[in-house]
Amino acid sequence: METKPLRQRLEQRLGALQTERSDWEPHWRDLAEFILPRRARFLTTERNRGKAINTRIVDGTATLAVRTLASGMMSGITSPSRPWFRFVTRDPGLMEFGPVKAWLFEVERRMREVLAAGNLYNALHTAYEDLGVFGTAALVVIPDDEDIVRAYALPAGSYYLANGARLAIDTLYRDMSMTVGQVVEAFGLEAASTTVRNLYDRGAYDQWVDVCHAVEPRRDRDPDKIDSRNKPYRSVYWEKGGDGDKLLRESGFDQFPAAAPRWHVTGYDVYGRSPGMDALPDVKQLQLEQRRKAQAIDKLVNPPMVAPPTLQSGHANLLPGGLTYVDELGQGAGFRPAYQVQPRLGEMAQDIAEVQARIRQAFYADLFLMLAQSDRRQITATEIEERRAEKMLALGPVLERLQDELLNPLLDLTFEAMAEAGILPPAPPEIEGDTLTIELSSMLARDQRVDAIVGIERMLGLSGTLAAADPSVLDKIDGDRVIDEYAGLIGVPPTVVRSADDVDRMRQARAQQQQTQQGLQTIGQGAEAAKLLSEAKTADPNLLTAITGQL
Repeated sequence: METKPLRQRLEQRLGALQTERSDWEPHWRDLAEFILPRRARFLTTERNRGKAINTRIVDGTATLAVRTLASGMMSGITSPSRPWFRFVTRDPGLMEFGPVKAWLFEVERRMREVLAAGNLYNALHTAYEDLGVFGTAALVVIPDDEDIVRAYALPAGSYYLANGARLAIDTLYRDMSMTVGQVVEAFGLEAASTTVRNLYDRGAYDQWVDVCHAVEPRRDRDPDKIDSRNKPYRSVYWEKGGDGDKLLRESGFDQFPAAAPRWHVTGYDVYGRSPGMDALPDVKQLQLEQRRKAQAIDKLVNPPMVAPPTLQSGHANLLPGGLTYVDELGQGAGFRPAYQVQPRLGEMAQDIAEVQARIRQAFYADLFLMLAQSDRRQITATEIEERRAEKMLALGPVLERLQDELLNPLLDLTFEAMAEAGILPPAPPEIEGDTLTIELSSMLARDQRVDAIVGIERMLGLSGTLAAADPSVLDKIDGDRVIDEYAGLIGVPPTVVRSADDVDRMRQARAQQQQTQQGLQTIGQGAEAAKLLSEAKTADPNLLTAITGQL
């Protein structure tokens, strides 16, 4: 059993995590300075940075490409304007049961309302920017009394991560800057240090305080207890330099209250690699070339001059049409450029354009804007589908990782917060004991399934062609299954497609109605026959034979 006070143990681990992250910091600083300067905080004193901090950026191609990447991922993966996820059961048969189908759809609808009402989409857009530049993003998602859940996107350099045994992030430490007023509002006056209480009493509510927050698995918990200090994950806040071993708050969570997606991970690395890291050499080259081009143009327009000594105390008029008097004492004397500047601007512009294109390609901006950047006026639907497939070929692995490390945890945390808030509809008894999984239905997720969609369409087209010659080939097609599979692939709302139970009831009712109609027709025919027989003259055998022959 660990005998050190909890705060000492946390600060000791924080120091180890800082050492672990130190190898990444120089690279992150370069990425921030040349691409996204306002998304990094390496010191808690870096706050309210309103001054110009983008002095290393001359050409903003990379910054604009990151904006395109983040916007493309936002609209293609987690668009607020269209459904991008759905819940499915492990048992496919339950998905065809009407009450379960309706319950899942209602849960999805309410969850979309919760996501839209809070700040989760704003935090997601910020996370996509961080992923593109730094390769790692971090979101803290906690229950909120007003928004059900609230997300906090942490700047690069302000947090420290650690992996669990499955190489998934399960530990997050972060440095925070809070004002005295915020500390008292969040944790209460009694929990604050003596220094903060004195500042609060003096009315210095806006004085900054350095705070640390640690979230990690609780290895010393009692699983038989259900209080906040025995939950699977520990959450602890404390002031840097506060009173002794005093804590601001210790609580817990049932699941890790953060999402820390990585763009690409190598081996046992905790932090991810990014398109920004791939593009950084080109970004630096672009800044240098733009500076050199600007210098060349400046020398071409306003070259350095030489003049005879007689002008040293005189006046040189360099304005258009100006006149300067010079004593011509020898050949070459006079007011003239020191040397001839003839920059090859065309070649320089061409090389710059090539570097800019490589940067856009590194950030996938050319894929997200493939149709907008096309100079063709005629483009077929087939070509559009092929270009989408090309986009997914590049982004498919990233999308799979994002679902595992960002989207699934985000929706799980939102679901738990909604359950605690009591805003989920009552679940049908048939779903008890089954596990819900999340299936993406966003535009990019559908593009990933484009091959399956096109395959079904081609199969149906071929079946129709063959059926013209041999209708029996349609016996191979299960129409109900085709509609269910196709609707799932293209993300059709489950309320549009009837459940199997509803379809069975409709077909049974239709069959019963047809059977009743056939019975009525048979009765009608019998009544007509009886009428004819009663009117027939039995003495006339020929007439009787004719009537019975009709029967």
